[in-house]
Amino acid sequence: MNEAYFMSQAILAARMALARGDVPVGAVLVKDGEILARAANVKTIDPTSHAEIQVIRKAAELMGSWNLKSCDLYVTLEPCPMCAGACVNARVENVIFGARDPKAGAGGSLYNILADTRLNHRCGVRGGVLEDLCSELLIEYFRQRRNGGIVV
Repeated sequence: MNEAYFMSQAILAARMALARGDVPVGAVLVKDGEILARAANVKTIDPTSHAEIQVIRKAAELMGSWNLKSCDLYVTLEPCPMCAGACVNARVENVIFGARDPKAGAGGSLYNILADTRLNHRCGVRGGVLEDLCSELLIEYFRQRRNGGIVV
């Protein structure tokens, strides 16, 4: 399996979120070439219900450990500071994202929490994997919102 395959799986999760009217961000957590967990953003009153947080929680439960040092996270949108911090705290090995987020990205666009040498752990980070497909989902979501098709 390669990065494009795992990102395509995150895109499928994001498409499910879009279909239910949620912000289309999807994530998968991979260990030894196998998907351990998948998740997408969920519209709820919980401000931490981002795809990355959900997939980290699911994988940690499955592994019986908070330490995900041998896992890679694939996510359709560059993680925000909260999610990047969760990746660092969970010791995620690599974070691979699709679309860049110049307004809130913490994987190099606005901040670089994932690779900050002042922290006790750093994640490998690569952006731009299937970027156009990931961006198109977000563009579609916000187009629908502007046209009244999605109620926030």
